[in-house]
Amino acid sequence: MHPTADRFTSRASDELGFDVRVEEFPEGTKTAADAAAAIDCDVGQIVKSLVFVADDDVVVVLTAGDNRVSEERLASELDSDDVRTANPDEVKAATGWSIGGVPPFLHEERVPVYLDESLLAHDQVWAAAGTPEAVFPLKPDELERLADPTPVDAFGSA
Repeated sequence: MHPTADRFTSRASDELGFDVRVEEFPEGTKTAADAAAAIDCDVGQIVKSLVFVADDDVVVVLTAGDNRVSEERLASELDSDDVRTANPDEVKAATGWSIGGVPPFLHEERVPVYLDESLLAHDQVWAAAGTPEAVFPLKPDELERLADPTPVDAFGSA
C-alpha cells in the first residue's frame, strides 16, 4: 500500500475507530468516471472531496461524482461574496492531502465540510484514501458520522 494511503488507514483506525478497506488502482482514479470504471460502480457513488475558498475560509464540499459544484450557488448557500477553487498549496495546507486524494474526513485543519445529499441515496459510496490511486468504500451513514457535513444545495449535473 502507498505510504500516504497507509497513513490514512492508520489515522482512520487510531483516531476514529474506523476500519478502512483501501483498494488501490495503479491506473489511477483521478476522475470520478475513472474511479467508477475501476471499481465497477455508478459514478454517483463516487465521493468527490472538493476544496474551495469561500471569502477567506477553506471549505470542503463532498459531492457525488455525477454532480458538479456551482461556485455561485455555493457562495449563496454560504452567504459568501466570493467562492473559488482552492489552489494545490491551500488544499494541502488545510487538509493535509493532495488534490485527487483528499478523503472526506481526517483533515489537517478543522474545516467546514458540506454535503451533496444525493450521496445518501446509495447503499455504499467510495471516497479517496489519501492518493489519486487509493479509494475505500463506506456506507452513507458512516460518511455522515465521520465527516459531520452540513447539507447544501449547490450542485448540478457534471
